[in-house]
Amino acid sequence: MTDDELVYRRVFRAPRELVWRCLTEPTELAQFWGPRGMATPADGIIVELRPGGRFETLMLGAHGSHRMVATFTEVVPPERLAWVEPASGMHTTSTLDDLGDGTTAVVIHQRHVPEPMRAPEARAGFLTSLDKLEDHLARLMQGDRS
Repeated sequence: MTDDELVYRRVFRAPRELVWRCLTEPTELAQFWGPRGMATPADGIIVELRPGGRFETLMLGAHGSHRMVATFTEVVPPERLAWVEPASGMHTTSTLDDLGDGTTAVVIHQRHVPEPMRAPEARAGFLTSLDKLEDHLARLMQGDRS
């Protein structure tokens, strides 16, 4: 791994197909995308789920907004999703591994990460979005049991 790479790994208590849905559908992405303190309305999310398709999110917060604009480079449901952000050159690849017990390991590998996004505060913020995804999946799983 080089200095401009980051890897995040998290095991979610949810089946891989559900985690995939949360990572690829705007109404689901809106529930967790972005660090705590930021909101990402579904109408600010574009997902053209195919290689060459657009992936855009608009995060809103007390200190302003941030638009992420990317192009999907790989879409292999429900196991692999990758995109590149042309503005920064950052590549993100998410791999979903079905662990066979109703849980899913997600590994997010980012390459060519811009310096500000490698700062401890930015990395901590990214982790809070994974926390939000974990909470959202738990709510969805709870709903499945009722």
